[in-house]
Amino acid sequence: MASLLSAQVITKETDLTTIAPAVSSTEGAIAGQFNWGPVNSAVLINSENELIKTFGKPDNNNANDWWTSANFLAYSNKLYVVRVVDETNTITSLRAKNATSNVVGFLVKNYDEYESKYNNGSLQSNFGTGPWLAKYPGDLGNSIGVSVCGSTSAYQSPLTGTMTVIRKSKSVTGVGTLFTTELTAGDFIVLNNETHQVDTIVSDTSVTLKTNHVSGASAAYGRRRWRFFNQVDLAPGTSQTVKNLGGANDEIHVIVYDSKGLWTGIKDSILEVYQLVSISKDSKLDDGANNYYKDVINKSSKYILWGGHDDDFGGAGSVGGTQFTGPLQPLTYDFVGGTNGANITEEQKIVGYKKFQSSEDIDVSFILGSDASQTLAVYIINNIVEVRKDCVAFFSPPRDYVVNNEDEEAEDCVTFRNTLPSTSYATLDGNWKYQYDVYNDIYRYVPLNGDTAGLYARTDTERDAWWAAAGFNRGHVKNVIKLAWNPKLADRDILYKNGINPIVSFNGEGPVLYGNKTLQAKPSAFDRMNVRRLFIVLEKSISKAAQYTLFEFNDEFTRAQFRNLTEPFLRDVKGRRGIYDFAVICDETNNTPTVIDRNEFRGDIYIKPARTAEFITLNFVATPTGIEFSEVVNRTGV
Repeated sequence: MASLLSAQVITKETDLTTIAPAVSSTEGAIAGQFNWGPVNSAVLINSENELIKTFGKPDNNNANDWWTSANFLAYSNKLYVVRVVDETNTITSLRAKNATSNVVGFLVKNYDEYESKYNNGSLQSNFGTGPWLAKYPGDLGNSIGVSVCGSTSAYQSPLTGTMTVIRKSKSVTGVGTLFTTELTAGDFIVLNNETHQVDTIVSDTSVTLKTNHVSGASAAYGRRRWRFFNQVDLAPGTSQTVKNLGGANDEIHVIVYDSKGLWTGIKDSILEVYQLVSISKDSKLDDGANNYYKDVINKSSKYILWGGHDDDFGGAGSVGGTQFTGPLQPLTYDFVGGTNGANITEEQKIVGYKKFQSSEDIDVSFILGSDASQTLAVYIINNIVEVRKDCVAFFSPPRDYVVNNEDEEAEDCVTFRNTLPSTSYATLDGNWKYQYDVYNDIYRYVPLNGDTAGLYARTDTERDAWWAAAGFNRGHVKNVIKLAWNPKLADRDILYKNGINPIVSFNGEGPVLYGNKTLQAKPSAFDRMNVRRLFIVLEKSISKAAQYTLFEFNDEFTRAQFRNLTEPFLRDVKGRRGIYDFAVICDETNNTPTVIDRNEFRGDIYIKPARTAEFITLNFVATPTGIEFSEVVNRTGV
C-alpha cells in the first residue's frame, strides 16, 4: 500500500466470491455447401427458419449438409454454420460468384471482405460490376432486381403525345408518343382517371397493359408513374440536412424486388424498400441517424451491396451543399452472373472446418461431420477436437455402406470405423435415415450425425452433459420415415464391440440411438460419451475459474481460495448424479518449493465418474409356496 502523508480513511474491497462458472455445452458446428449466405464466416443459427433465411433452401447438391444442420436444430437452437464454395476452380464458369447489376459475376465472400477491399466503389470502377451486386454468391442472386427512383420526374412525369384506348382493352396506341424512351415495362400509365401497369412496350406508338382499361379514351393526355410509386409516400426531393447546407435534390428511393420469383415464389414481389435515402454522404435523419444511401443499404439489406455510384447521378457521394442531379427516368437493374459454383470437395470443406480450430475464437460442443469421408473425418479428429479437447465430433458411415447394402452393413461400418483414429473426442453412429424434404417434395436419405449430436444437445438442456443421450428415455430420433437398415442383435453386437453406436427401430418405440460409445479403442471410462462430456464440462468450468488465480501468490491463501471455488462446484455435480466422489488436492504436498520456484500452481482433482447401466441382467427365481424369501436369497446368492 502506498505511504499516506496525512490523516485519512481509505476504503478497499477484496473479492473472495469467485466461483466455478457454468459453461455452455449445447452449441453445434458444421461447414458445408449452401446456396446463399456469407462464405468462410461462422454464423450462429437458432432455427430451421433462420437457416433458410440465411443460407437458402436445400437442393440435390447440398441436401446432406443442409439437412444435417436442420436435423440438429430440431433438438437444439445453437448451430454455427460456415458456408464453403468453390472459389478457385480452373474452369471460371464453375467458380462461385455474386450476381451483379452488370454483365459479369464477381466473388465477394462475406461482408468483412467487402469492407476491407471494396467499400470504396472499386467494384464498379475497377471490376465492372455496376452500381449493385448481390450480397452473397449464388444462383439466387440472379432473381434480385433493384429499381431506383432518383428524381421527381422519375417518380412521375407527363407523357409526350396523345393516346387512345378502346373500352375493356389492354392495347394503347399513341400519336406523337415516345413510349420506348419514356416508359419502362412495369411503369404505370394514368389515363382518363384510370391507372394501369405496362406489360409490354411494342413501339413508340403502342404498348400493352397488364389489365383491361375499363373505359375508353380518345386523343387523351396521360402520365407515367414509377412502377413502385405505391410503395413510397411521396416523390424524392431535398432532405432537410442538405437543404440546411444549401444543396438540393439528394433524395432517392431504392426498391429491391424478386425479379424471377425465386425468393418468394411470386415474380416481382417486394423484398426491401429504402424510402428517401440520400446520395449526400453526410445526410442525417432528424434523430441523427446516418441516411447516406450507400451506408443505409450496406448495413440493412439482406440481398444487395453497393458497388459504386451510377453515372446518371450528378454529385453522388459529395457533401450536403451540392446541387445534386438525378435521371429523369427510373433506373432498373436486373442481376446476372451469380453462380453457386461447382460442388465442393473435401479439401474445400476442410477450409471451412478450420474456422472451429481455436477454442478462443468460437465456443462449440459438437462438430457435425455430415457425410464426411475418411479424409475429412480424420482431419476433424486430429486437427480440431483432439487439439481443442473441449468438444466432440459426430460422424456417420458413408451412404453406400448402409443404403441398399443388404447383409453387409455391419461389416462395412466396421471397415469405415477402422480407418479412423482412436479418440474419446469423437463418436460414430451406424445408420442413415429416410426423411421427407418438404422444400422439394421428395424423400431423401440423410446421415444421422446431426440427430445424434442433437440428442446430446437436448439432453444437456433437459438433464446435464453427463447423462447419456441414448435409450428409450432420451434417445428417440425425430423425423424418420425409415432407417437405411435396422440392425438386429447380432449386428448390434458387431457394431458396439467396435465402438459404433447402433440406431435401431423398435416396434412401438420408433428409431432410438442405442449406444453410448466414443471412438476410443482402449477400454477405460473415456470410451463412454457421458464420461467424456462430463470431463469436458468439469475442465471448461474449473479452468475458467482458475484463470483468476493467474499472477496471484502461490501461498496457502490462494490455494485455499482455489479449493473453495472448486469443491462446492464438484459437490453440486455429485448431487446431480454426475460423479460418485471427488477429491481436490491443492496444498504444500503438490505445490512444493520446486514447483513454486518455477512459477507454477498445481491443483490435482480426482474424479470417480458415474457410469451408465448398459448391460442389465434380470434373474427370475420360482420358489415353493411355504418358503421364506430370505432363505432362497441366502442359498442362491440372488
